[in-house]
Amino acid sequence: MEQNVRIASLVSRMTEEFDAVLITSDVDRLYFTGMQSSAGTLLVTREAAYLVIDFRYVEKARQVVKGCEVILQERLYEQLLELCKKHNVKSLGIESEYLTVSDYLGYNEKLPDIGFVMNDSLSRIIRELRMTKSPEEIKHIRAAQAITDAAFSHICEYIQPGMTDRQIAGELLDFCYRNGSERPAFDFIVVSGAHSSMPHGVPTGKVVEPGDFITMDFGCVVNGYCSDMTRTVAVGQVSDEQRRIYEIVGAAQKAAMSAVKPGASCAAVDAAARDLIAGAGYGACFGHSTGHSLGLEIHEQPAFAPRSQAFCAPGMVITVEPGIYLEGRFGVRTENIVLVTEDGYMDLTASGSELVVL
Repeated sequence: MEQNVRIASLVSRMTEEFDAVLITSDVDRLYFTGMQSSAGTLLVTREAAYLVIDFRYVEKARQVVKGCEVILQERLYEQLLELCKKHNVKSLGIESEYLTVSDYLGYNEKLPDIGFVMNDSLSRIIRELRMTKSPEEIKHIRAAQAITDAAFSHICEYIQPGMTDRQIAGELLDFCYRNGSERPAFDFIVVSGAHSSMPHGVPTGKVVEPGDFITMDFGCVVNGYCSDMTRTVAVGQVSDEQRRIYEIVGAAQKAAMSAVKPGASCAAVDAAARDLIAGAGYGACFGHSTGHSLGLEIHEQPAFAPRSQAFCAPGMVITVEPGIYLEGRFGVRTENIVLVTEDGYMDLTASGSELVVL
């Protein structure tokens, strides 16, 4: 059977706490099998791996899944019990970050002779494996970001005063679909005027007016991998205060990006942006982390955050997105994706960060 490198890496990190691991989440199952599906159970023992999956997906799984035996799901609990007996499995690691209490109770009842390890050991192992991206994963992220960059160029030509934020969000989404995105990486954020002071505001139908800042946070998905970008643009004219805030955010982003290199503390990267914003007098107006990793999920680990204990390593893909938000007035955020390289970083975002006045 062809080797599955990711499953082999998982097995090599399995501790003595468990004899095998049970993977049920859609995202981790995709990571280890390379196949997207809304169902399926992956059992990985020290000797072999098994994907038990229902009739809807079994034909595809037999074609594309490597490094584990594909089994048609008929009586899941009985099949799992049989496999556990075959490999003398007495304890199972579970995904503490994903497995629901209801599902756990079902497994516990139907597999009474198996002990479930109820800590985050397995989730921590998987999280660490997913922190650094392979060249193939990076290719998918770059493809998703290329669509996102093209969408930004398109929307800058589309926006006109009198449109609503929902119209702009709809056009962004439609463009991304038309140009190859499988789905949105998350619910797009498009907010204007006073609403732009809310970092995760949602479109409300507000009409765009001259003098508004419009903040757009959006991303695409290619082969399961996400992109993410935020740009704040001005409509018609911009005040001196708006321009000054924009320039401070831009300087904070550049400071954080310049701090990215292998071995750099993620907390120190966050501080590079946060200290600059605080030094300009707006520390209380920047209340979120400077960035988050992304991949199969839009928010992964590590993050550029004040309490982060992680360090940058080659292959990590992390956003850099400082912001300043003046409550009830306006906000500014600029977000790029960076890849940590052997000697620094590479900016995967092609769109410029200069202030655009439409």
